[in-house]
Amino acid sequence: MTSKLLLFALFVVCMLLMSMNYRKRRKKIVFFGDSITEQGARPGGYIKQLQYLLHDAAVEEDYELVGAGVGGDKIYDLYLRLEEDVLAKGADIIVIFIGVNDVGHKFSILTGTDIKRFEAFYIAIIEKLLSAKIKVVLCTPLLIGENPAFNRPEDKELDLYSDLIRSLATQYDLALVDLRKAATSYNIAHNIENVDAGILTFDKVHLNPKGNALVAAEMWEVLKEIK
Repeated sequence: MTSKLLLFALFVVCMLLMSMNYRKRRKKIVFFGDSITEQGARPGGYIKQLQYLLHDAAVEEDYELVGAGVGGDKIYDLYLRLEEDVLAKGADIIVIFIGVNDVGHKFSILTGTDIKRFEAFYIAIIEKLLSAKIKVVLCTPLLIGENPAFNRPEDKELDLYSDLIRSLATQYDLALVDLRKAATSYNIAHNIENVDAGILTFDKVHLNPKGNALVAAEMWEVLKEIK
């Protein structure tokens, strides 16, 4: 009887320990980008807004959101820090959100990225992530100025780079968050006075509260379908 009781007690203790140590593994999503993503990890940013959407959907415990944005980054900067900021962190899903500096710096400080080089580095990142069995989400770049007339060279370039990213998403069968399309549509509907900032951005590029909310909502619509 004593040995049976001892065995039963050991069984109960083991079950309790297993119960205490068990945790459902959360999906780690790393947001990989430039200063828009760097600011997105701050209070009010799109990554924080996404956390609220997860909470509202009662799936907050299923995900871990990690910001990996660095101000001024272009596509080759992402490639150079891919190992340290994504692969070493054990990401399950990576959201690539880049392109504004690659385009904008062509016109501001003459250090942008031509589209062929942009494509080559983007493909290198995608293939390295896929070889590591990481799920990849691509995002088109948003805005450099909000005037919906879209007569500036920057707008034409952003459209070209966005078309390239859409094409890569199709080529590699990857999820796409078409932020360029969403931001363009929003500005056409809401930017009645054709202002260059103040609708989704506070400085023509970086997101204001409405911009962060729009990005979070667009991303969540895609991310929630990834199993």
